[in-house]
Amino acid sequence: MSEFLQTPIEFLKGVGPQRAELLKKEIGIRTFDDLLHYFPFRYVDRSQYHTVAELPRLDGYAQLKGRIIHVSEKAVGKQNRLTAKFQDHTGIIELVWFQGAKWIKPILKLHAEFQVYGKAKIYGNSWNIPHPEIVEFEKVKSEKGLQAVYSSTEKLAINGLSSKGIARLTESLVEHIKGKIPETLPITMLSELRMISREAALVQIHRPTDEATAFAARFRLKFEELLFLQLEMLMRKQISIRKMRGAIFSEVGKEFSVFYDKYLPFELTNAQKKVLKEIRKDFLSGQHMNRLLQGDVGSGKTLVALLTMLIAIGSGYQAALMAPTEILANQHFLTLVDFVKDLGIRIELLTGSVKKKDRVQIHEGLENGEVHILVGTHALLEDVVQFKNLGIVVIDEQHRFGVAQRARMWKKNTIPPHVLIMTATPIPRTLAMTFYGDLDVSVIDELPPGRKPINTVHKFEANRLAVFGFLKNEIAKGRQVYIVYPLIQESEAMDYNNLMDGYEAISRYFPLPDYRVSIVHGKMKPADKEFEMQRFVNGETQIMVATTVIEVGVNVPNASVMLIESAERFGLSQLHQLRGRVGRGAEQSYCILMSGIKLSKESKKRMETMVRTNDGFEIAEVDLELRGPGDLMGTQQSGELNLKIDDLAKDGQIVTLARDHARMILQEDPLLEQSTHIQIREKLRKIMMSKPNWSSIS
Repeated sequence: MSEFLQTPIEFLKGVGPQRAELLKKEIGIRTFDDLLHYFPFRYVDRSQYHTVAELPRLDGYAQLKGRIIHVSEKAVGKQNRLTAKFQDHTGIIELVWFQGAKWIKPILKLHAEFQVYGKAKIYGNSWNIPHPEIVEFEKVKSEKGLQAVYSSTEKLAINGLSSKGIARLTESLVEHIKGKIPETLPITMLSELRMISREAALVQIHRPTDEATAFAARFRLKFEELLFLQLEMLMRKQISIRKMRGAIFSEVGKEFSVFYDKYLPFELTNAQKKVLKEIRKDFLSGQHMNRLLQGDVGSGKTLVALLTMLIAIGSGYQAALMAPTEILANQHFLTLVDFVKDLGIRIELLTGSVKKKDRVQIHEGLENGEVHILVGTHALLEDVVQFKNLGIVVIDEQHRFGVAQRARMWKKNTIPPHVLIMTATPIPRTLAMTFYGDLDVSVIDELPPGRKPINTVHKFEANRLAVFGFLKNEIAKGRQVYIVYPLIQESEAMDYNNLMDGYEAISRYFPLPDYRVSIVHGKMKPADKEFEMQRFVNGETQIMVATTVIEVGVNVPNASVMLIESAERFGLSQLHQLRGRVGRGAEQSYCILMSGIKLSKESKKRMETMVRTNDGFEIAEVDLELRGPGDLMGTQQSGELNLKIDDLAKDGQIVTLARDHARMILQEDPLLEQSTHIQIREKLRKIMMSKPNWSSIS
């Protein structure tokens, strides 16, 4: 990288030591290069004017020209609210400031002509523009082209570094970068994809002349960012394959054969058989398996995991299954014990709740090989947990574990154990390629025979009595019901039903002795939670009132209804996970989404999507579109990518294009030794040297 780009930001004109410290603390800008890669999140065309009459039809920011005809100020709490009526030849709109009235009010000269810029919103029955930019028209400078808009913070803005302040700094920096930006991509690739140079892209991203130049700059920089991300993951995978040897499980063994022939609970689906073949191929390759298993709720991932572990046991190895919560770990433990109860296989459970004397016995059994399968939570990561010969680690809902935590499991044998990662959260293709590009991916995309699609409906508060009547009918048939709430304690800020009020109301509507109600939430002691869960599992209670602790880990085939209160408060993937708690038996099951009448555009789309489809992958695509990748994968995973310009919810085509080119480059030149790939090799080397190589376990 050019020495110029590594210059500390304080030496840029207009910064200095104090602002430099603020830029570092607030938005992580330390050098010229950091500022150059602090990209605008949108642009505004300040050469165009709209009218007041057009505002309701516009979706976004608009610029107006007109006069102030009235100004008023009113105390609201500790703040003063300033309002001004603004008029052009088509109508009147109110401008509103909730803060900064003492600075804005002196500017507002009655009947003077002003330029106003802001986003119109509807409040009550009328439109207004909150906190607009406003400049007396005679002071307006003529603007050409697009203006970049940057994210700022309150502290930066106070010190003159609002979006406009940051724009002035980037403007100053861009003036000096000519000839100082090294190219990172081959000329042949630029020509093939009709991309501009890196230097041109970095100039145009900050100073586009029109939408076409802004698009060209963003496309070039997005492609480059994703290309190097894909190259990094594929290169790490290459290195892992060359360096990492995996245990060879040459035979399926008698444990697998006996279970498959005598105790398989149902015929495997074609998707399950396909996944087992892929895993079997990994076990015979002599290479370390690193496989992601995606499957919707109820698709039979646990059975595939058990069969995989039985292959390891048949070759003289041990297996571990790690889950993110005690409830889920306990559920897996009970399921596996029930599956293999006639095979003479010893399975143990290790969680934070296991007593010390029991731990000692488990540790001894692990070290002498008598324990074949260990199921547990983060407790499995402790150094004291040692295996005689760990051959495979199955990790459930892996996005809840940090990368370094998973590495500790990988180090529990001299030959790293094979890794099978399971997720019931379907991952859109673009995210799978980006977050898990260094893993092999298997998908179970069909449900076991006999499973009926869950009937999902959306109801409002006015329908509550009818909904409760439906629940009584289901219970009368011998079925059980879940009722899930988003909150444990009442929140003054949000007018939603909470668990405790709901529990009391349900207990009144479903009274003893005809009905029995369990309650489970995250603040209960583990023993109390387990007691209530077990009552429901055993059929001693007909209704389970709970928070989202039952999202995973509860398997009650007799439960036929999932009622989700304040459903608008849940994300799509969470709604889908909750729905997956029912539909596990042969009877028709139902999911009822209860919500308030007033729903945002996003909430409406979530409800419509849930009612329309049971396809987890389709739901995941809509969820990605609505929430973005950071929320879907968790901030920890999102942070690992550190994307500066790409939006994985919108840039799926560029992800695919970058992936294809990364593969072609490495197929043609695996070690990047050709002269055409010198720039790529140099940049990739710096990227990889700056990060720990966790790829073999992540």
